[in-house]
Amino acid sequence: MIEKQVLKKRSNHNQSFKLNFMFKIKNIITLLSLIATVSIASAQIKIGDSFPDVQLQNNKNATVKLNTFKGKTVLVDFWASWCAPCRMANKKLVKMYDQYKGQNFEIVGISIDIDKSKWLKAIEKDKMKHQQLIDPKGFDAKTAVAFGVEALPETYLFDASGKLIAINPTEAQIIAQIKKNKK
Repeated sequence: MIEKQVLKKRSNHNQSFKLNFMFKIKNIITLLSLIATVSIASAQIKIGDSFPDVQLQNNKNATVKLNTFKGKTVLVDFWASWCAPCRMANKKLVKMYDQYKGQNFEIVGISIDIDKSKWLKAIEKDKMKHQQLIDPKGFDAKTAVAFGVEALPETYLFDASGKLIAINPTEAQIIAQIKKNKK
């Protein structure tokens, strides 16, 4: 009888220890998740931030730095060849670029395509003449993470000083900024 009580106490103690241990592990995992979320969130660009330090290959195999467009109104457009809404938006961007390119305005397309040949075919098919860059790692691309891209298409409007002034701006907001920075 005493032996059963001792075994029962040990069993209860072991269960209590396991539950306590699991609770501590759960708290540690929660804390690490929170730290990771805060780290990622703080890495994402916010209204008022300057151009991030981005350097990517363009469709002519030249390296382009995003901050070289400082002095112009810049619309950064994240897209991919496989994204149907992006391809529809490209038609509007082509028209906008043709209309405002001489007014201190630049569109910088950043594709997160993994397949470079599909990206190049899409540029040609959509007749895009504005600057095209690629960061070929999908949504894990450094640039997409730095900007906080969560869906496609996604656009970021920078003023002539290189400050972010709108995320996913309307066409009216873009045109108003172009006219404001027109020289």
